Amino acid sequence: MHSTTILLIEVGALLFALGMLGRLGRKFGLSPIPLYLLAGLAFGHGGFVPLSASEEFISVGAEIGVILLLVMLGLEYSATELVGNLRAAAPAGVIDALLNAIPGAGFALLLGWGWQAALVLAGITWVSSSGVIAKVLGDLGRLGNRETPVILSVLVIEDLAMAFYLPLVTAVLAGVGLVGGLKALAVAVVTVIAVLVVAIRYGSAISKAMSVSDPEALLLSVLGLTLFVAGVAAELKVSAAVGAFLVGIALSGPVAHHATQMLEPLRDLFAAVFFVFFGLSTDPADMPPVLLPALALAVLTMTTKVFTGYLAAKRVGVALPGQLRAGLALMPRGEFSVVIAGLAVASGVEPRLAPLATAYVLITVVTGPMLARLPDYQWFKNIVRRRMALRQRRTTPVPAGE
Repeated sequence: MHSTTILLIEVGALLFALGMLGRLGRKFGLSPIPLYLLAGLAFGHGGFVPLSASEEFISVGAEIGVILLLVMLGLEYSATELVGNLRAAAPAGVIDALLNAIPGAGFALLLGWGWQAALVLAGITWVSSSGVIAKVLGDLGRLGNRETPVILSVLVIEDLAMAFYLPLVTAVLAGVGLVGGLKALAVAVVTVIAVLVVAIRYGSAISKAMSVSDPEALLLSVLGLTLFVAGVAAELKVSAAVGAFLVGIALSGPVAHHATQMLEPLRDLFAAVFFVFFGLSTDPADMPPVLLPALALAVLTMTTKVFTGYLAAKRVGVALPGQLRAGLALMPRGEFSVVIAGLAVASGVEPRLAPLATAYVLITVVTGPMLARLPDYQWFKNIVRRRMALRQRRTTPVPAGE
């Protein structure tokens, strides 16, 4: 009974503190993710007030948080939209992967961490934060801008790529080797294709089986189905997160709309717990030695993200200001990077990876939204105008006789 009481006290105090931190972050226009990570560092091993009774509870809550993050992401797309985006944005997705995954892998090998850590760090530096970027675009009033579909297409490609990347990483970190990882990847490919086919052909029938007129039944059905499929996917070594993502894609129409509204508060609650749990598993004393490498990696891969957005927007004919807005918007890393790092922490592949990933995400998620505001400043607009005028003079043919 006493342990239950301590559990309630710890969880209650933690959630209240997270609520205040989230409010503080939004007041200053910041994503709450870095504040949640800092809270985890403060309450974890080596922190100011270690949580002992609630650690297992928070661990389960963190697992649910990952699942809800991914199912909500899947609910944003129909299977048809996903396939269409994949075809249209495939070249941009390839550029994105090459420019941002390779530096992460190379950095890990440079530090002497081995190929498994290189595979993990490649994913951490590759994937931008859909949640943070969506909020930044909304806050800056850019949802209707011409470059916004380009940004969203890159994010969709990354999200879909995670359906193949996560099973590969999960299998490799489980110690099955590269061959076992490729087998897991093959299973993931077959599973994703099968789910997309089912979603395109029978998605409406699946959605009709769930009634939107009964909110309670709909919530229990969607949440139960998501957790069930995520659990089965984890047993098949496909990754629980990918299973949840595919459930979201399979649901469509009014069911997807109402499910999104009902699951949003649960997602926010458990996602906050997930970010705290990642911080809990990182000893603050391990962070100072990796701060400079994390800063160097952040500068390098934030630059490559800017170049990614610039090239992707230029490819579809967006003007220079939009090209720069697209690149600067893609810089923050967040939920997926932490999910990938969490897999590495659980496997114990490289002890310095967790503090490096925490510092890296903190740097990008704090500075990224701030730098995304640069194109709105007049001095920046003046620089861009001068650049565009210079480019126009270079491309304008000189009349004969001059």
